[in-house]
Amino acid sequence: MKTYSLVVAIASTLLLSLMTMNASGQEAQFPIVKGFGGIYEIENAVLPESGDEYKIVIDLKTLQRDKESINPGLNNVARMMNLHILGGVNKEDLKVVVAVHGGATDTILNNDGYRRKYDLDNPNIPLIAALIEAGAEIYVCGQSLLSRQYPQNEVNDQVKIGLSMLTVVTTHMNQGYNLLVFD
Repeated sequence: MKTYSLVVAIASTLLLSLMTMNASGQEAQFPIVKGFGGIYEIENAVLPESGDEYKIVIDLKTLQRDKESINPGLNNVARMMNLHILGGVNKEDLKVVVAVHGGATDTILNNDGYRRKYDLDNPNIPLIAALIEAGAEIYVCGQSLLSRQYPQNEVNDQVKIGLSMLTVVTTHMNQGYNLLVFD
């Protein structure tokens, strides 16, 4: 009897999951950051202004609790970029800078540094590569590197080292970038 109840519970959960997936009738889209930050079209939604330039600097400090998965804040950068492109913004009009610090600092480590710290490959490396390929610039706070005792030779080669998150953000804000904060 317990086995039957377990089978019914599993089957019900699976059926509910399939119904929910089919209810939206959509597949996730990745218009600019390939394979990350999946998004969906929304009927009758207000869209960003195509033809406008979007200059965005992101303060990214999202802690990645599951060190085997990608950082959720970094994935939100991909979602934000994908949403703007899906909404009609031209790629050349989307300028994104990410200032990584605090709890997110370890996301920018190369595999050697990540393995030293967690005995795992860094799952964020493909996401960082996809973001950069899509046009994002990624900086890590030099102060966070020092305070967490990460040597510069353990930073992903695709990531720039800034004096600090504060200087990266204020420099870009002086250049007309708008600030988003991803906790």
